[in-house]
Amino acid sequence: MIGLGVLWVVTEVIHVKHGADERGDLMVTSVLQRIDLPSVLFFLGILVAVAGLQVAGHLTYLATGLDAVFGDIYLINGAIGVLSAIVDNVPLVAATMGMYPMTQFPQDHVFWELLALCAGTGGSLLIIGSAAGVAAMGILNIDFIWYFKRITLPAAIGYVGGILTFWALWH
Repeated sequence: MIGLGVLWVVTEVIHVKHGADERGDLMVTSVLQRIDLPSVLFFLGILVAVAGLQVAGHLTYLATGLDAVFGDIYLINGAIGVLSAIVDNVPLVAATMGMYPMTQFPQDHVFWELLALCAGTGGSLLIIGSAAGVAAMGILNIDFIWYFKRITLPAAIGYVGGILTFWALWH
């Protein structure tokens, strides 16, 4: 909020010599009216929900389970990527960030880079797994079955190929 206040003061000082008609679209109050508030609230809700799951210990429990079942970061991220074909990748990545502390995987660790690859491309396995896919369904009248029959297999081949390429680069 301090940043917004500073921005407001600076823009007022810069545009003080202009009349209200000339600076109308440049004023902070005008810009704030054009903010997509539902999207902001959506992401805020995701972060609050993930924080609640983290505080309750559910994410740690889930991370322990993934480590026990898969045991390898490539398999863990591969599973998370497949899950992102069903669940939106934003809450999935936010939850994964809460599952694994920075002490386990530091900031630039391979795990996070692979997570970005898997969660981002895994959403393309099904048309409902990405915002772009859902938009394409509406705009181009593509139905789920058509996408599943024609696109899912090539997307899966590309998905696995991306993970294998990533693995080859790091081994």
